[in-house]
Amino acid sequence: MISFGLGVEDLADTRFALSPLDDTLLSLRVLREPGLQALHLPWRRSALARLDPRDVGLLTSLVGTRLAVPDFLGPRPATFAPVFEEQLALVRRTPPERVRRDMEAALVRAAPRDDEAAARLRDEACDALLRYWRAVLEPVWPQMRLVLEADMTYRARRLAVGGARLLFADMHPNLAWRDGVLRIDKMVGHHHVPAAGRGLLLMPAVFAHKPAPPVHPDQPPSLLYPSRGVASLWTPAPAPDPAALVPLLGARRAALLALLDEPLPTVELARRLKVTPSAVSQHLRVLHGAGLLARARDGRHVLYRRSPLGDRLLRP
Repeated sequence: MISFGLGVEDLADTRFALSPLDDTLLSLRVLREPGLQALHLPWRRSALARLDPRDVGLLTSLVGTRLAVPDFLGPRPATFAPVFEEQLALVRRTPPERVRRDMEAALVRAAPRDDEAAARLRDEACDALLRYWRAVLEPVWPQMRLVLEADMTYRARRLAVGGARLLFADMHPNLAWRDGVLRIDKMVGHHHVPAAGRGLLLMPAVFAHKPAPPVHPDQPPSLLYPSRGVASLWTPAPAPDPAALVPLLGARRAALLALLDEPLPTVELARRLKVTPSAVSQHLRVLHGAGLLARARDGRHVLYRRSPLGDRLLRP
């Protein structure tokens, strides 16, 4: 068990942050242990199809025998939403002796034996993490961030309404708050860390399956915890229903959007819809202004066609 002693000042300094690097590190557990979180299996299949097997081997070797990740790989965010590359730049400056210490604390089987090997492993890991991030996580980070920010809004309200007791009450069964101490059960380490005025940093994570504090007792109190709302993250969006566009756009504009699989001029659209060209022109201006149509001149005529955004609105 790992526990944090939190005084009044520490609770007053409790804050939230997003950490794309930490979520990236936690996702390595899913790559290594597919049965850990079944809801991430669609993401895992997609990720493995785009990754170099050599990178997969190196990165999953950084996950310890009890699924802990070395602390040096996830530096404490200094801002609310740091950029992944900025976080990784801090990792690259980690002294080799700390790399060795943290890998041993996390029970990593391939812990380097000397500083030269530690520095080489650190740099290789950073290069592989950057390739990994850009290939499989950066494209979905905007969706992930929406889920994480929704969780933080929920947690902040819990804290405002019921204090620390309510904040931690439904975060995870392994967490318990009592008498000014936050206890995290079933951990690799077994130690107590007084916050001593340093506050507590809380970071929701898409790939966390349980609370994850720093492994080493020298680190200030922080906690990655499972975010709410993750179950729907990798679920495909339902196919759009063309009939649903009528109340959204109106019957005429929905019909126009459906017709424009191919470039057509105003007069032809008016003929097909049995309305005047001036009425069609008005609807076309609105749809074009909303980015749902593209247009190009062909001699005396202006041809309209659905834009990529219009295609996504009309069909999967």
